[in-house]
Amino acid sequence: MTETLKLFEQLWITTGISNIEWGQALMICVGLLLLYLAIVKKYEPLLLLPMGFGAVLSNIPIAAISGPDGLLGMLYSVGIETGAFPLLIFMGVGALTDFGALIAMPRTLLLGAAAQFGIFTTLIGALALNYIPGFEFSMADAAAIGIIGGADGPTAIFLASKLAPDLLGAIAVAAYSYMALVPIIQPPIMKLLTTEKERKVKMAQLRHVSKAEKIAFPLIVLIMCIIFLPTAAPLIGMLTFGNLLRESGVVDRLSNAAQNEIINITTIFLGLSVGSKLEASHFLHVETLGILLLGMIAFCVGTAAGVLMGKIMYRTSGGKINPLIGAAGVSAVPMAARVANKVGLEADHHNFLLMHAMGPNVAGVIGSAVAAGILLAIVGG
Repeated sequence: MTETLKLFEQLWITTGISNIEWGQALMICVGLLLLYLAIVKKYEPLLLLPMGFGAVLSNIPIAAISGPDGLLGMLYSVGIETGAFPLLIFMGVGALTDFGALIAMPRTLLLGAAAQFGIFTTLIGALALNYIPGFEFSMADAAAIGIIGGADGPTAIFLASKLAPDLLGAIAVAAYSYMALVPIIQPPIMKLLTTEKERKVKMAQLRHVSKAEKIAFPLIVLIMCIIFLPTAAPLIGMLTFGNLLRESGVVDRLSNAAQNEIINITTIFLGLSVGSKLEASHFLHVETLGILLLGMIAFCVGTAAGVLMGKIMYRTSGGKINPLIGAAGVSAVPMAARVANKVGLEADHHNFLLMHAMGPNVAGVIGSAVAAGILLAIVGG
């Protein structure tokens, strides 16, 4: 009988229920919430689903799946610490994106630039939180948190992995959560800052962009990056390489691979790797709440800055530019452009803004990469 009890006792201490801590249980619930948002609400499912599942796996007691010798830990070491996964994602984004709208109306670069204002505002906000007991953000931490305002998940992960790896989980969750909530967060801000007359503005059809222009564009962007901001070269380089694969027309197999197999496989590994940083011991800190709050502020400020720049362009163009497209400058491709189009259609059922909004939308991708390069140059150096 004694031997049997010892056997059951030994079996009991190897079970998850006897070893689980409250923090692990809470983070497993957070992982399940992310799965719910991805599956039921369809909020950014490509990232939230593997991220949520990774959060569940990383908080299973004893298993140590997110440890140095666990699968998720090894994926994190190979793909996140090196920055490889975000860069491969950027290559896929470049291969998937048509820059024609931006080339046809290059002044929309200003909208993409204005929307990055939230990044630097939030950096200051993160440093200001240090005056509250419990918060202790360094300049590098603040820079990594601020990039959430660009609404560009891969850029946020890339910068956080370089400047604040301990905050990566919270930053990634905030970035992708707010990207997923674009249709909910942006419309009230857009309507608050614009008049009905402005929302009804119909923009002229974009000019035709030649193949030569589309091929030259990524090369010009890369050359400018080399000259002015080499620290942004990893992100800009992979983005422009992917776009050149698409527009050259001579490597369809490579372009298709970048658009499909490579970006899909990398997305799975990226999501699981980020989920591994949602381990209770890394995530459950007061700083996490600050990051989530600052991320929301960054996103709202970025949206507002883009719309306000759109209003300025509306005035200077004599009413030819709809300020709603400024909200698309926050980078979340193509969701932010679709939201601008939807709000425009609500004002006038014949007002289609999607192609015009794609200009500032892809400008936002470039803008967030440039902002990351600036922060790396100033803080990382």
